[in-house]
Amino acid sequence: MPPSDPHDDAQQVMAANKAAVSRALNLVEDRRPEAQTGVTKLLAELKDAPKAAGGHRVGLTGPPGVGKSTLTSALARSVRQRGRTVGVVAIDPSSIRSGGSLLGDRARMSFDPSDEGLFVRSLATAGVVGGLAYAANSAVRVLAAAYDMVVIETTGVGQSEIDIVHVADTVVLVIQPGSGDVLQFLKAGIMEIPDILVVNKADHDELAQRAVSDLRGALQTAHAVGAGSGQDVNWETPILATSATQGTGIEELIDTLDEHRQHLDATLAGRRRQGEVQWTLDLFSRKHGEHGVSTLGGLAQLKARAERDLDGGQTPLSLCERLSREYVTALGKTP
Repeated sequence: MPPSDPHDDAQQVMAANKAAVSRALNLVEDRRPEAQTGVTKLLAELKDAPKAAGGHRVGLTGPPGVGKSTLTSALARSVRQRGRTVGVVAIDPSSIRSGGSLLGDRARMSFDPSDEGLFVRSLATAGVVGGLAYAANSAVRVLAAAYDMVVIETTGVGQSEIDIVHVADTVVLVIQPGSGDVLQFLKAGIMEIPDILVVNKADHDELAQRAVSDLRGALQTAHAVGAGSGQDVNWETPILATSATQGTGIEELIDTLDEHRQHLDATLAGRRRQGEVQWTLDLFSRKHGEHGVSTLGGLAQLKARAERDLDGGQTPLSLCERLSREYVTALGKTP
C-alpha cells in the first residue's frame, strides 16, 4: 500500500471526516520512530487550519470520582444542541504493572454514534504523569482542526497533575460536595490552574452551597498568599454548581465557557504558544533527560530557542526532532 499523502489526510481531517480523524489519531499515538515523520508532516499541515484558530479547547480536570466523564458527556450534548461540533479526548490511566488501560471513560459517556458532529477518543497515559497522555497535545491539535470545541478530560488531579494548562484554552476544575478536596487544594498548586470552578453532583443544595463557599474561601486564601499569581488578573474565576446526571447548570457552564473564550481573544495566541513551548520542553526532556537539556545549554536556553522556533513555524514534535538530532551530534563531538 502506497504511503498516504499528509496534505490529503489533513484536508480530510479539516473536513471532519470521522475515518480520517480516527486514522490521524492512530498515527499520533504511534510511538515508533518510523511513524514520527508522518506525525510531524501531518501536524505541520494542520497548523493553520481555519477552525483551529477560532475554536475552543476546554480542559476538564479534578479528582477521580467527581463525575468528569458524565459532565463531559452532558456538556458535549448541550454544545451540539447549540449547533457546534465537538471533539472529545478522554485520558485514562494505565496499569502500573501491565501498562494496559481499560479506557473506561468512553464507556461512561453516552453519545449518539451517528452524530457526524461529535467525535470521542480515549487515550491511555502509558505511564506518563501529569494527568495527560503522551499523544494528548498532538491529539488535541488534530481534533481542533476538525471541530469547533475540543474537550480534554484528564485522568484526575492530585498535587502535580497540571499538564492540562499546556493544551487547554480554558481549564475547568471539577469537585464534588462533601469530598474534603478543598483543603487538599490549599496545600497544592491546583488553585493556580482553573479558569472556572465547578461543583458537580450538586443534587443536595446544602452540601453544594457549602462546597461553593469553601471554594470561594480557598480562592481568596490562594490569592492572599500569592499562590494564584499565575492566573489571569483580569478574569475573576467563577464558581458554578452543576448536576451532570440531572442536566442542571450545564447551560450556565457553556455560557461561562463562551465568556472566557471571548475574554481570551487578545491573548489566546500567546497562551497557546506558551503551552506548545512547555510541551516541546517536556517531549525533549522525557526523551533525553537532564543530560540532554544541559547538553543543549540548559532549560532557559532551550525555552528561548523553543519560543523563537515555534514562532517561526515549527511544531512541538518537529522542533523536538531537530533538538534530538542536535543532541546526538553534540554527543558525537563529546571527547
